[in-house]
Amino acid sequence: MKEFKILAVIVALVGITYYGIEPYAHSVMHPEVAPADFSFKDLKNVDTKLTGNAANGQALVEANCLACHAIEKAGHPAIMPNADAAASYGVVPPDLSQAGRIYDKNYLANFIFDPVSAMHLQHKYTPESGKAFPMPSYNWMTPQEIMDVVAYLQSIAPKAAEGKEAHKATFEAACGRCHNMKYAGIEATTPATVIKEHMGATPPDLSQYIKSRGEHYLHSFINDPQVLLKGTSMPRVGLNEKAQEEVIAYMEEVGDSKKAERESLGVWVLLYTFVFAILAYLWKRKIWSEVH
Repeated sequence: MKEFKILAVIVALVGITYYGIEPYAHSVMHPEVAPADFSFKDLKNVDTKLTGNAANGQALVEANCLACHAIEKAGHPAIMPNADAAASYGVVPPDLSQAGRIYDKNYLANFIFDPVSAMHLQHKYTPESGKAFPMPSYNWMTPQEIMDVVAYLQSIAPKAAEGKEAHKATFEAACGRCHNMKYAGIEATTPATVIKEHMGATPPDLSQYIKSRGEHYLHSFINDPQVLLKGTSMPRVGLNEKAQEEVIAYMEEVGDSKKAERESLGVWVLLYTFVFAILAYLWKRKIWSEVH
């Protein structure tokens, strides 16, 4: 009976300590944030209910986008090497081949209208900073023209695929211009010295971010970095939910390839602990029975 009283006291003390610290940890050290918003409801400059005309969008893209962007899928290669493009713009402009598949339609339309506000980087590109985002706003276009551009990008985008190679393609399109993934042999297309000057810091290698940050953190952070790291230079990327899941899946495939095997061992570890606890209890009864 005395032992159970001691156990009860220990359980009570542990419970009080836990419930005293846990609220502080979540409210101050790691506060809860709003769930990821894959509809980007704050972006309202373009009426995305308009039906786009892909043919007109093609003409607009060819007239306005190809001076900076490649569209390999449509037969438009980059007009200059990555190093030269990075030196000119601060970061390599993305190939738009997959833009219509990986980016949310509302985000993409509003990005064309005003890139800085869509990316949540108003704090970085201010009149006082003297910096200007390399891509201009196309707010002179009508909402219909912008939706035509979106319709064209969606029409040329490759169909969704599954598996590690598909996940890798999404990762490279969404993250590979700035971030390395050395465990997978991926090096950012923008040279580190250039991106550091443009962003203010060198973007981290993402090989182990699935372990160091965790899947839950990444879901919120990728969707909108400002909610977890206010003032960061990383833009809101604008991935749709499926594309973001593919990016995180690839980070897991590279940085935590043994996850499934590790989790499958959990049942056996718990079973071993349970058996060991029974044996320990029986041994304890035997020892104490001799004492009494």
